[in-house]
Amino acid sequence: MLPDAATRHELRLLAAARPALAALLVAGRRAVPLRRVPRLGWVSADPLVAREVLTDHRSFTLVAEGGVGHLWAQVLGDWVVEKFDGPGHHDLRTRARDLFTESSAARLVGGAWSDRLERARADLRAGPVDVAYLARVLVGRMLGTLLGLPVPDDAAARDLFATGERLAAIALGSAADTTLAPDAVARARDIVARLTAGVPDAWRAAGPDTLLGRCRELGLDLRETTGLAALLMVAGTETAASAMGRTVALLHDTGAQHRLLAEPDRLPDAVREGLRVTTPAPVIGRSVRRDVSVAGRRLRAGERILLLTWTADTAAGGFDLDRPYAPQTRQLWFGAGRHQCLGAALARAELSALLGVMTGDGRPWRVLHRAPARRCLIPTYRELTVTAAPGA
Repeated sequence: MLPDAATRHELRLLAAARPALAALLVAGRRAVPLRRVPRLGWVSADPLVAREVLTDHRSFTLVAEGGVGHLWAQVLGDWVVEKFDGPGHHDLRTRARDLFTESSAARLVGGAWSDRLERARADLRAGPVDVAYLARVLVGRMLGTLLGLPVPDDAAARDLFATGERLAAIALGSAADTTLAPDAVARARDIVARLTAGVPDAWRAAGPDTLLGRCRELGLDLRETTGLAALLMVAGTETAASAMGRTVALLHDTGAQHRLLAEPDRLPDAVREGLRVTTPAPVIGRSVRRDVSVAGRRLRAGERILLLTWTADTAAGGFDLDRPYAPQTRQLWFGAGRHQCLGAALARAELSALLGVMTGDGRPWRVLHRAPARRCLIPTYRELTVTAAPGA
């Protein structure tokens, strides 16, 4: 059966970003429950296996070769091993867990975006809007808020987003090997130093209603706060912008925008389905810490496993506002276990805010032009220009 238009566009985004990744995600549908693949190690597209691996912290780790923590420990320092998967992790996670509640995330988005969202509403009423550009600007403004950096205009926000992109791009090509070359480490450290230059002063002076001030009030020291800010920047830059643009396209391509416009209380369903179908972090890697049996296979200490989260999440089908709750993929797009994305509530708030703009006037939209981003870590639109549908 040929894929529908929405699925075709999503597959084009995957292929444009990283052709090898797209091939792995599609072919990986056969990796259920678990298969061994040359050069990559163990691979699974089974949501139950993924949840088992991600919640078994004694048998799997993210700070050894194959895990994202190993990648970023080389950039941020060996303290990442202790604080993000060692004995200090529970303490850090306990203190940081209240940084992003649903209510605090909504307040953070409102404070960082309210004026720009109002302008976006006016722009959408007046004519075409490039949603992909808008998403990058919004996320750039959020980065400025998180890092204590001034973002006076769209150009500054876009530049800040582009710097975050360059940092995330350090991870390109790490699917088979998370050991970075020395020049890549040096480039990444330089970017982190520039992006977090404002954190020390903001951490000391920021009020308790700001993110950095709340970090201080919760007992996170300057090094922990700077590290969290850097990791949130890596994890939340391209992923957030990707989910925003792609969900707007999915609502258009499936026709679900008309249902959402008629029933605005379905916005949480649109956010959940958008995150499920796009799964902006399409692969999660772990290193095997000790010999363990998973799905009837014996995994040995030192091996690696790739969890194809996009493949697992999309196995249920395409974007559908009426899709019932599926416990096997519950929030898997944010990971699972103690390393589940700390900024999950913020991501939902960001996507909700943008969709609120798109549906605020009760008018459907149509896509005038779209173009995928090429050679990037997270599949996304380089351009997604929309306008109000004729006669709306």
